[in-house]
Amino acid sequence: MTNKDGRAIARENEVRVLRALHRFAWLRTRDLAALVWQRWARSPAGEPDLKPPVATDTGLRMAQRTLKHLRDKRLVLSSRAPDGSVIYALAEAGARALQHIGVAATTGKDLMRTFSTAHYRHRCIANEIAVSSILAGYRVSTEREIAQGLWLGGEDGIAGKKPDVLIRSGDTAWWVEVERSRKNAKDYAGLLNWLGTVAHDAFQAASSELLGEKVRWGKVFFICTPAFQAKLTRDLAAAGWKKIHIDALVSFETSLYRFEDISFS
Repeated sequence: MTNKDGRAIARENEVRVLRALHRFAWLRTRDLAALVWQRWARSPAGEPDLKPPVATDTGLRMAQRTLKHLRDKRLVLSSRAPDGSVIYALAEAGARALQHIGVAATTGKDLMRTFSTAHYRHRCIANEIAVSSILAGYRVSTEREIAQGLWLGGEDGIAGKKPDVLIRSGDTAWWVEVERSRKNAKDYAGLLNWLGTVAHDAFQAASSELLGEKVRWGKVFFICTPAFQAKLTRDLAAAGWKKIHIDALVSFETSLYRFEDISFS
C-alpha cells in the first residue's frame, strides 16, 4: 500500500465517522469503532438478535486515532458522559464538511450540553441496537433520525407513537422500545392502547394500513427489566390477548443490557 493509498483510506474513514455522527447525533469511541471498522453484512438472516456490538482492538485503535485527527481539525466535539465515557458529536466545521458533499448535517453541540444519566443510558442502548443491526445488514432508522421525522412514520409516528429504533429487512419492520420499569398511568394506558391498535393491524389478512401496503409487522421488541415484562404480559392477557398473539407480536429482551444506571421515576 502506498502512502497515497493510506491517506485516501484515512480520509474515507473520517467521512464515515462524520456521517455516523450525523445519523446518531453522538456516539462513543466503541460505537464508532464497531460501526466504521467492521465489515457490514450484505443482507440479514432472519429476525434481529439485538445483541450489542463488540469492537475489535484494531477498530478501537483506529477509531481513537481518527477521532484525534478530527478533533485536532475541529471537525468533531467531545464531552464526558455521566459514566465517564467520551462521546463525540459534529462540530460546526464537521457539519459544513458534510454539507459540501450533499449531506444536510447540523452541529451536535446543543445535544451534548446536558442530559441525565437516564437519558444517556437510554440513548446508549438504542444506539448499540442500531449499530449492531446495521452491521448485520438491516436497514435502520436511528433514534436521532426518528426524532427528526426521517423514517417510515414521519413527524406524526405510527398511530401517534415513535420507536427508539426501527429495523427493516425486505417488507418486514421490527419496532424497538427501550423501556424503563415504570411508566406513569397515562403513558402505560397509552402503550396498551397502542399495542391493541398494532395487533389489529398486524393480524388482519390485508396489508398493513399503519405501515403501508409494502411493509408488514415483524415484532415489537421491548428492551426492559423482568418486572416490566411480567407486568405487560399480565396486563395484555387481562385485556384479552391470547398467548399465541402475544408471542407472535411482542418480544422481550431482559438480559443483554443493563438498566441499573437508569433512575426510575
